[in-house]
Formats: sequence, structure tokens, C-alpha cells
Amino acid sequence: MELGGRRGLGLAPGLASATREPPPEPRTVPETRPPGPRAVRARRFLLCLYLVGFLDLFGVSMVVPLLSLHVKSLGASPTVAGIVGSSYGILQLFSSTLVGCWSDVVGRRSSLLVCILLSALGYLLLGASTNVFLFALARVPVGIFKHTLSISRALLSDLVAEKERPLVLGQFNTASGVGFILGPMVGGYLTELDGGFYLTALICFSVFLLNAGLVWLFPWSEAKLSGTKNGLRLGRKPVLPRETDGEVQEAAPTPGAPKSKETAQWAWAEVTWALRDMRSLLFSEMWDIFLVRLLMAVAVMLYYSNFVLALEERFGVRPKATGYLISYSSALGALAGFALGPILRLYRHDSHAVLLHSSALTCTLLLLYSTARSMGVVVLSSTLLSFSTSIGRTCITDLQLTMGGAQASGTLIGMGQSVTAVGRIIAPLLSGVAQEVSPCGPPILGAALALVAIFIMSLNKSRSGGDRIGKLKRE
Repeated sequence: MELGGRRGLGLAPGLASATREPPPEPRTVPETRPPGPRAVRARRFLLCLYLVGFLDLFGVSMVVPLLSLHVKSLGASPTVAGIVGSSYGILQLFSSTLVGCWSDVVGRRSSLLVCILLSALGYLLLGASTNVFLFALARVPVGIFKHTLSISRALLSDLVAEKERPLVLGQFNTASGVGFILGPMVGGYLTELDGGFYLTALICFSVFLLNAGLVWLFPWSEAKLSGTKNGLRLGRKPVLPRETDGEVQEAAPTPGAPKSKETAQWAWAEVTWALRDMRSLLFSEMWDIFLVRLLMAVAVMLYYSNFVLALEERFGVRPKATGYLISYSSALGALAGFALGPILRLYRHDSHAVLLHSSALTCTLLLLYSTARSMGVVVLSSTLLSFSTSIGRTCITDLQLTMGGAQASGTLIGMGQSVTAVGRIIAPLLSGVAQEVSPCGPPILGAALALVAIFIMSLNKSRSGGDRIGKLKRE
């Protein structure tokens, strides 16, 4: 967490200063000073990032609930609809790590703009899709480049001190969650109109264009905040180090080569080295972190996979009422970001302990939901589950960044998203098999997977301490 000097909190709460400020003169009478203009600009930059996260999920959540209905209205069979639907997860699986690594190489500003604009193109094509082929084609740019939230989280991790990172990421998740709550309500209203899906897709396209404009107008030049891992600065390209004979060397272009060729060779070398480092981490020091992420992601996806159908079969609850319950749980999950700060202070900023206990709570609640005999128990389990899963997602991301401290944050977060994409592919298959046994089969299986994750975290708790973290940061 150093770059020529120790990171500080002098600019704003949670923000790292580019230079170390001299200690203030001692005063006999304490006085309170208002935050300086630089601190205000830094805080404003964070608020702009929160707005980007809100608009991103607001636009997406307007369209996503309507996709299955629209593709069926175009004449697709259930099998074809399933294949088209799974294509997004497959593309995300292969693109998440590459786009994250690419954002480390070219800089956050350029990668954010490109991802937002190409995602907007995908939703524009979706609004113009009149057959299944165009519908599938529209999902390609979105599946490859819809990584706005991942890059934004990487940017946040570059800007804030390690101690404050979980709190800021939790606030970002809260802002994004609010967009996910409001989007389906707007999309549901618009789809009742003539040509409602096409109108909704066009509005989503406009929201993404607005997001691109916000990123373009960000005060990049004013918020000169140091990165934490690779010397990142806003709007500048990072330099990813490699080790040769025990010495850190920077990537150097081949002398005498054309400038464009030099740039391409340099960028490709940076991506290759970063992916090689990620592969070594995935199969050595950080395997347990990514495995826990996969298990918990699949466990939660199994819970939601047949939630509507299970409540109708078990308690006779209509889908409309279940939708209200889902919106209620989503709202509570968004509010969990505000509770993360006090929880972290209670645990003395030990993200591993918070993740372990939140996973244990998630496992217990999945079992409670599976054995519920009344809707009151279901509402209680859903209420607490929204908190535990929201806190767990933030802590696993923070733990990834902490354990891989010497690595580029964009690549780390991208790899985490790839692991989650694997869960999106596996969960529907497991859910289908489990539902053959019982409507409660998916959440029971999810509880079993969560129990395995808890066992792994407990077994490797000693390796998650300071010695392991220090080793990774020195690599």
C-alpha cells in the first residue's frame, strides 16, 4: 500500500493522499477546520462513481427481467431460449479477467468509456431485435464488455486506503443496489405499453450514454489520487512490474520499432505477465479464496433459482406477492452497505472473520428457509439473508484485493467475476437436478455448499493471517 510514501487519509475519509503532509503544529486550543477544496473534490469524485454504479444497474435491471419473455415472443423454443440466455454467462466467464487486466494496462478512464459505450451498443441492438438471431447478436457486446461495475470497484480500490476499502465498496454496492430496486419497477410499467420492450431497451441505451458522459466529465485532472498497487493514477496508464533475476523491471519497448508497434507490444506484454501472475495465484496461494467465492455464489444462486415456484408450491403465494418480497429483500441488501462500517469496526477490520461469520449465517438461513412451515419464517430468513449475502460479497472482494496486494486490482476483480460466471453456469444445472427431488432441494444443496465453504475458511484461517498477506504483497 505504498507509492513513494505511505498512504494517508488527509484528503478525505478513506482517500489516499498523493504526498505525505507534514505534521501540524501543536495547538493549545483544538480547532475544527472545514474540509479543504481538494478534499471536497475527492469526495465528489467518489459520489460520481456511486452515481455511475446506480445508473448502470438501473438501466440493466429495466431490461433483464423482460429478456426471457421477449425471446419467447420472437418464436424461440425453450431450449433455444436457454442457450441464448446462457451465452451471456459464458462470455462473461472468458471476458471478465481479460477486461480487468486490460483496464490495468490502458487505465480506468479509457476502459470505463469503452465498456459503457459498447454495452450501450448492445442494448441498442437489443431494442432493434426482431428475430432470435438479432437478439443473440445483441447479447455479444454486452456479454464481453458489461464490466462497468468491476472496473469501478477496481478504481475505488486504487483510490482508498486498505482499511477503508470495505466501507467504500459497501457504499458503492448500496448505490448500485438502489438502481437494481428501481429499475424493474420502471421496466415493468413500460412493458405494459405498446412496444414496451423496445422502448425499455432504448431508454436503457440512453442511460448508458448518460453514464458515458458522466465518466467523460469526471474531474480526473483534479482528483490526483495515488493508486495502491501499481502506481496507478487516474487517467494514466499503469506499469505492471515483472521480476527478472530477483529484480523488478519495467516493460520496455523494442528499440527501433515503430511507435504504434511498440505500444502494442508493450500492452500485450503487460497483459501476458498479469495473466501469468493471476494463474499462479489461482492455483497456489489464493485458490481457497476463489473456491469460497464460487461455493457461496452457487449457494445463493440456488436459493433464488426456484424461489417464486417454491413459494407457490409450498405456501400458495402468487408470483406478484413473491415479487414484492424479492424487492423488499433487495432493498434491505442495499441498506446493508451502511451497516458494514460499524460491523468492520466491531471486528477490528478483519474481513476474513466477517466473511466466515456471514457465511455461517447464510448457511443457517438457507436451512431455516428450507424447513420453514409458515411465510413468517420465510420473510425472516429472507430479511437476514439479504444482509448476510450483501456483507459477504463485499468482504470476499476486499479479501481478494488484500491477499493479492501486489497484483493489479482490475485483474483481481475480473478474475473474481469470472469465478462468479462459472457459478452462473453451474447453478441452473444443479438447481434442475435438485428440484427433481424436492422444491426445497436447491436451498438445501446451497446450504451444503455453504458449509463446505465455511470448512475451507476455517481450515485455512491461519494461512489467511499477516504472514500470508505479507508474502503475497512482496511478490
